[in-house]
Amino acid sequence: MKAKCVKTNYLLLLWLLGISPVAAQSFTGRTVLGEQHARQQVLSIVRKAPVKAFAKLLLPTKAVAIAVAEPVLFNIYGKQQIVQERPYEAYLINGYWYISGTLPEEYEGGTFEIIIEANNGRVVHLIHDK
Repeated sequence: MKAKCVKTNYLLLLWLLGISPVAAQSFTGRTVLGEQHARQQVLSIVRKAPVKAFAKLLLPTKAVAIAVAEPVLFNIYGKQQIVQERPYEAYLINGYWYISGTLPEEYEGGTFEIIIEANNGRVVHLIHDK
């Protein structure tokens, strides 16, 4: 049963990767909250011992983490809304991917924030500020 679950997760990941390419990102003219903010958010949300990093994570890179996060975000907040928040900030912190959108400088509003476990793809936090 466990092997079937792992195979299903792997196939889901491949499917997600096939439909969600990640383009090169430029932060020019965008407000960036930074890695320190991401670190504080992960630590305050998770509130447990850090996940030990395995030799092969399910979400090993920024590109893979974004490819998994985008379909979730598109489904909940709409593709048009989330695409406007590119480029994304993404940081691997204590075994969790912190990913958030950016806004043009001097723009008022909010962006999404998602935290995903790197070893299994589980979303542990998801919010969109106004």
